[in-house]
Amino acid sequence: MTTPRVSFEFFPPKSLEASFKLWETLGVLAPLAPEFVSVTYGAGGTTRALTHDAVKTIHKHYGVPVAAHLTCVDATRSETLEIAESYAEAGVTQIVALRGDPPKGEGSFTAHPEGFASSIELVEALAKTGKFTLRVGAYPDPHPEAENLQACVEYLKRKIDAGADEAITQFFFEADTYFRFRDACASAGITARIIPGILPVNNWTRVRRFAEATGAVIPGWVDEAYDKAIRDGREALLSTAMCAELCTELMAGGVEDLHFYTLNTPDLTRDVCAAIGVTPRVDLSEVA
Repeated sequence: MTTPRVSFEFFPPKSLEASFKLWETLGVLAPLAPEFVSVTYGAGGTTRALTHDAVKTIHKHYGVPVAAHLTCVDATRSETLEIAESYAEAGVTQIVALRGDPPKGEGSFTAHPEGFASSIELVEALAKTGKFTLRVGAYPDPHPEAENLQACVEYLKRKIDAGADEAITQFFFEADTYFRFRDACASAGITARIIPGILPVNNWTRVRRFAEATGAVIPGWVDEAYDKAIRDGREALLSTAMCAELCTELMAGGVEDLHFYTLNTPDLTRDVCAAIGVTPRVDLSEVA
């Protein structure tokens, strides 16, 4: 197996302490020479300005390609495209285009009266500019709003057909989940790269909530393993071993790219990367 290409996702800081945490995380992971890093939007577009600032800072000071998340939530079409144009003017030419989560307290997504109604519309508009590499989300376990897995595959194909270049999946717990989805996408005529999204488990209680909210299926053996590991004080050890094994199985199945959801805590991601052969290739002083 060859060493995989890696990428990392961060969220924008909402406080001075969180800012230090983000820059510390970048200092640990940037030397691994990621293919790109991405910065998320908060639910309901609540971190729009923070995302913008973080993306521009990373682009200017850290020497790694950076992708900005952009959503359809709570903005007009012109406002959304103005944000995209500001990224292009700053030299940021990669966007992760998503519908976005509704604001807290709202049960479902409602499009702005003058905004994009779906990620497909957003991708189509961004693609017409010809200025961006576009990535979209994909769901190897069915999205909570989808009827079934095939519906997720068909929706992904519509996003690719609208102009998306590649996709990043929601996290999952078993390699076969990804392989089934990859095969279904291939059968549907999708040839774009589909990058597995990997979530190293820093806190099982928190990740379990994430999984329930996003539709990620939790196998019974995973629940049992964490129950025992938490009782024995070995949660971090289990997380490293399980995540490294998942990545190894994906690589053995032909996967060449892995996207890590870091949650702005770098140590576990760094340890998993080391276990699969991804080690620092850039001197820290070069990216500070």
